[in-house]
Amino acid sequence: MATNQIDPTKWVDQYSDYLFNYTIARVNDREVAQDLISETFLAGLKSMKNFKGEATERTWLISILKRKIIDHYRKSNSKKGKAEVLINYKDEESEGDWLEERVADPFDKTAEDSIQNVELGEAIFNCLGKLPEKQARIFKMKTIDDFDTEAICNEFDITPSNFWVIIHRARTAMASCMEKDWL
Repeated sequence: MATNQIDPTKWVDQYSDYLFNYTIARVNDREVAQDLISETFLAGLKSMKNFKGEATERTWLISILKRKIIDHYRKSNSKKGKAEVLINYKDEESEGDWLEERVADPFDKTAEDSIQNVELGEAIFNCLGKLPEKQARIFKMKTIDDFDTEAICNEFDITPSNFWVIIHRARTAMASCMEKDWL
């Protein structure tokens, strides 16, 4: 096999046991480990063109898996102590529901709550429209569309550090805008 060629048809047979043992030692949950390995294989398929052959397939897959494990812990730690509220939104391009994880969960919903959710959704998209285009697209992909960090970095050709700076700036701008426009 050439140095920069990979063969995904053999990944499951050759690497799944090794990847599973690596993952289970770090997440201690069989189902989560299996999900992370599946995500790793999928991410590997999506980013095959980025494989330069400087490392073995296994090392390359492990590096993807490490990021998946880190993302798993970031996601699970960011949800601690937060309730979920469904926000309805509608703008020129789309409409639907957005699950926001920063607002207290109401015990009983009233008609007034539904109106406020629609208004909140409109305010969010109004503030999103005030962000610089690239920042808005990245924020929407991560926060609203729930894209994986690695996929966003690949699409915009940015580093994870640059990604988190953009997300931080977008969140800060969104919070400021929401304070002015909605609160």
